[in-house]
Amino acid sequence: MGFPPGDAPLPVEAPTVVAVDGLLRELLLVCTEPDLPAGEARRLRAVVEDRLRRARVRPLTLPAAQDPRLAEACRLVTEDLSRPRTAAWLARRVGAGERPLARLFRTEFGTTYPQWRTRVRVFHAMLRLADGTTVTQAGRACGWATTSAFVDTFGRTMGQTPGAYRAAASAAEPEGTGSG
Repeated sequence: MGFPPGDAPLPVEAPTVVAVDGLLRELLLVCTEPDLPAGEARRLRAVVEDRLRRARVRPLTLPAAQDPRLAEACRLVTEDLSRPRTAAWLARRVGAGERPLARLFRTEFGTTYPQWRTRVRVFHAMLRLADGTTVTQAGRACGWATTSAFVDTFGRTMGQTPGAYRAAASAAEPEGTGSG
């Protein structure tokens, strides 16, 4: 279900998380019925647009580190996701021991460094895929050595393949505005 760029009911600048209530969820499900008559589809779409305009939205973001050493470690990783950075390398670069840095990841993000890095890589891959980047290009840019490793990790993390995610993102764009 795409919307005209000038009249989109949600922010279009970046991926957004939408709090979907029960009514909106059911409306969206009904709109996917293959034999939905055109008139009914138009009326349902109007209600969906109204409900989306009232929905709570938040930008899809990653948590920001508070500790300056952790913030610097995160910056070093995200500035070039294609290069694997070990915890030891990061610790040396930010002037911290490996254990204190590992504690900072657990304390601030609730994950280990490898788990955080995977989330960051998947997040950036989602952005690239939504912009029309191929699965192989997105995987390489975000640090996976092979496309199959990227597909496996993305699928386990997101519950769908990167190709399906990319196709859904493309299908969500109104005709004539897609990047491909």
